[in-house]
Amino acid sequence: MNADLQQEWLDNHTFDELTIGQGATLRRTVTEADINGFAAVSGDLNPTHLDEVYARAEGLRGRTAHGMWSGALISTLLGTVFPGPGTVYIEQRMRFIGPACAGDQLEISVRVTARDPATQHVTLECRVKRVDGPDLMIGEAVVRAPAHKQRVARASGLRWHVFDAAAGVQRLLQQAAQHERLRCAIVHPCDTESLRGALDAARHGLFTPVIVAPRERLLAVAEEAGLDLGSAQIEDVPHSHAAAERAAALAAAGEVQALMKGSLHTDELMKAVLSRPELRTKRRLSHVFRFDVPMYHKPLLVTDAALNISPTLDEKMHIVQNAIDLAIVLGCKQPKVAVLAAVESVNSKMSCTLDAAALCKMADRGQITGCIIDGPLAFDNAISAEAAAIKGIVSPVAGHPDILVVPDLVSGNILAKQMEYLAGAMVSGVVLGARVPIALTSRADGATARLASAALAVLLAHSYRSKPL
Repeated sequence: MNADLQQEWLDNHTFDELTIGQGATLRRTVTEADINGFAAVSGDLNPTHLDEVYARAEGLRGRTAHGMWSGALISTLLGTVFPGPGTVYIEQRMRFIGPACAGDQLEISVRVTARDPATQHVTLECRVKRVDGPDLMIGEAVVRAPAHKQRVARASGLRWHVFDAAAGVQRLLQQAAQHERLRCAIVHPCDTESLRGALDAARHGLFTPVIVAPRERLLAVAEEAGLDLGSAQIEDVPHSHAAAERAAALAAAGEVQALMKGSLHTDELMKAVLSRPELRTKRRLSHVFRFDVPMYHKPLLVTDAALNISPTLDEKMHIVQNAIDLAIVLGCKQPKVAVLAAVESVNSKMSCTLDAAALCKMADRGQITGCIIDGPLAFDNAISAEAAAIKGIVSPVAGHPDILVVPDLVSGNILAKQMEYLAGAMVSGVVLGARVPIALTSRADGATARLASAALAVLLAHSYRSKPL
């Protein structure tokens, strides 16, 4: 019999119904989520399962599924199909012959080879093979077959979602590492996480660091954390204000091509940058968060949740264009922009809905370029095509935005922190609108967020070389 794992009910086969030679087969395609999920649950992080480069260097076709996953597939067949509900696993023997890789379509089968009426134990031959291909695992299972006929409703509502928190960071690093090294000023990295993030970025080949900080304090942090500064250039300054001023001066003089915030306050660094006419452009400075969100199908940019407190319509135009430019640098050819509000209709009593409608018209007239934009959209309508359809909203953006534009800093900051701390999103951030990009995260963010933010700044810095603001 061929099994359908989507059926609503699970029917079993009792011991008395089983005959020698009887069996069942199901098919399953191996996915990367299967491999990642089994690794997460089992704790088996062998690089042949998780590292594509390593696996190929070992002579494999790519990342391989865990051998014991084959056993899990046999268990699925025995427990839900044949003999089905009521089956008790007694013993399993397996011989692994070849690996399965993501994309392989597998055929899993079991066949009765012996039955013992005294114990109601049944012996079954087990086999996992590629469809129209060789065996990958052969073995034998012993189970106690069900004594009574059962029909059980299949469990519903169960959903397994695997989120590889490091994958988005790795993609950014790979993208940024394709460019030649530039020089980046690390501004006052006088705590462990900010210093570690900067040194990690340098170690990954993203840039040559110029550390601007009080030397003695910096050395003390490095020693306490066990971090090696190597041959990094250190610009000795007395305090954080001076660090911001010196870093801005280096950028204005062209001695560094990017800035990276350390453990100082954001307003200290921004004030120093804005005080330098050489670093100003026609654009408003704005911040963009980049998130890899567990329950969203692609990277998501959120702006502005860090710099502009209550932006005007003209300022929002700059905020939107800055985010579009970043999305394009990251490889999104025509980003979809959702302008958020509390409702999806224009309401004269809610200024953010008027701004949203105006931004869409500005895009129609070429004042904002390079995107597909729609708004006002409530958050659910923006993120969920289903929610939009239920409300009768027809939108080219709903369900697929690349960029979320928030009404103000308060709502944006709350949204960003919820995504990071409740939704488990991986975060990075960068400031655009100046002559040099500024990697900027919260002082509470760890080294990984800072590393990813450095990659954003490097990608933008190289883009600015070919297309200055």
